[in-house]
Amino acid sequence: MSRIPDAFIHELLARTDIVELIGARIELKRAGRELRGLSPFTNEKTPSFYVNPNKQMFFDFSSGKNGNAIGFLMEYDRLSFVEAVEALAQRAGMEVPREGGRDTRVVMDGPLDALAAAQRFYRERLRESPEAIEYLKKRGVSGETAKRFGIGFAPDRWDALTRFLKDTRHAITAGLLIERDGGGCYDRFRNRIMFPIRDPRGRVVGFGGRTLGNDPAKYLNSPETPLFHKGRHLYGLYEAKQARTTALAQLLVVEGYMDVVMLAQHGIHGAVATLGTATTREHLQLLFKSTSKVVFCFDGDRAGRAAAWRALEQALPESVEGRECAFMFLPEGHDPDTLVQAEGAAAFRARIAQAQPLSRFLLDELAKQVDLGTVEGRARLIALARPHLDKLREGALRTLMLEELARLARVGRDDVEAGMRKPASTPVVQRGDPAPPPVARPVRRLLQLLLERPRLAERIDNVPLLLKAGVPGVDVLIAAADFFLARADAHAGHLIEAWKDEPRGHAIARLLAQRDVALDDAAIEAEFVDGLARLRDKALRARVQTLLEQARVRSLSGPETREIEVITRRLAGRSGEPGP
Repeated sequence: MSRIPDAFIHELLARTDIVELIGARIELKRAGRELRGLSPFTNEKTPSFYVNPNKQMFFDFSSGKNGNAIGFLMEYDRLSFVEAVEALAQRAGMEVPREGGRDTRVVMDGPLDALAAAQRFYRERLRESPEAIEYLKKRGVSGETAKRFGIGFAPDRWDALTRFLKDTRHAITAGLLIERDGGGCYDRFRNRIMFPIRDPRGRVVGFGGRTLGNDPAKYLNSPETPLFHKGRHLYGLYEAKQARTTALAQLLVVEGYMDVVMLAQHGIHGAVATLGTATTREHLQLLFKSTSKVVFCFDGDRAGRAAAWRALEQALPESVEGRECAFMFLPEGHDPDTLVQAEGAAAFRARIAQAQPLSRFLLDELAKQVDLGTVEGRARLIALARPHLDKLREGALRTLMLEELARLARVGRDDVEAGMRKPASTPVVQRGDPAPPPVARPVRRLLQLLLERPRLAERIDNVPLLLKAGVPGVDVLIAAADFFLARADAHAGHLIEAWKDEPRGHAIARLLAQRDVALDDAAIEAEFVDGLARLRDKALRARVQTLLEQARVRSLSGPETREIEVITRRLAGRSGEPGP
């Protein structure tokens, strides 16, 4: 395996001024022969972090950390040793050599150079485009903010970037240009405001472009490349880390580029955005390298709550001791961009502070599906909570959530744990492969359509309501949708591979063997959306039936009566549907 020569590291540290390096990230003040500041690794009130320019070392007495410039980058930016060396070398304008074997890294200097050149090109073109400048002004973006985020503009031409770049081969690899069938290439991004997407080291690895025309694709991201993966990158993370003066107390996950930009302009620097895909486990692992608390920000409508539920499913396995997740929901008609401009940074920060902890969001959503006034409802709550709490690792969070679940169910903690240990069902297992889970006919059809067109996963919302439909196989449908949402480029073969040793994998394999699916995209989507609507209506009918049965033994409350009226009106609005 190749290694970095000791002599190079020695020379690199000699060329690096640790005071300048750290001073660009946190505020330092002279204290005798040293410089002092607040620890970037703890939330201390009295400064106990020192930088010694003579020793070229830092000493943090609140956390016990100390080291040189490489060690600081490893701790502060959560980099590996090699990544920290490469970051310092890039800063010093040095090339990292290797010795003792062949360099096993994937060398992507050419595409990286093409991306860097493209960013310079787009920024220059922004200065020359009154239309693009006017658009940013209308959105409230200042020139300073645009400069900080490297925002640019792709001209409305097919060959603007193509003519600018000398080596189109690397630009094609980087996803900037598209090859023509007959030879040559053309620009992927045209007439768009350009947002550069950076990796943790600050290198541009992709772009997001917002159209200024009537393009049906309002936002367009770079395609998946050897450098860029939507499920592994977050817009604004590098900028958030560069803007901080102390350790990132939390990161706010939003949906759009402009949300990140506008929040930063208002002094809220800890916002990042997913790149047109649902939050993935890799996103969370990346986030928790930089902070101990993640706050998800979603619209308050049904689609927003469904997206929050999917994020929760991904967050549960990553919620270990010392990490926190919370969920905040915005008022109707607003996104973070418009809301922070309407009410200001202080009010927006207050909303963040009031975000629902993961534990409360999970249990509240599950409690909506049952009647806690009955023994059966409380038992059902424990059953619903089981698969989610099973995803939590052993630790304080799981222990406390079990205690809260016991309180809601009005049973002892031991009873809850016994219910968690008890199998959810006792299926009859035949010789050979485990029996696949039962899947009702309407859900089978939805699964078939989803396997043909994985992007249909984006149409599934209001997951808690779908689960209340009581139709066998809905949980498999939702799990398959979550799989595709977390992996934008995945297809049915990936799902089969991932589930090959599970009973639900056998159910999927059987569905794939049935080719009774229309080929027309519009017909597939229409059938899928209609099938989902029928499942939701079935869940609503089940809710009405539950309330009517309860009315036989007790008086319904005012909200329960109104709920029956609202659901009945909604069901009556769909023609051709059978009654409850």
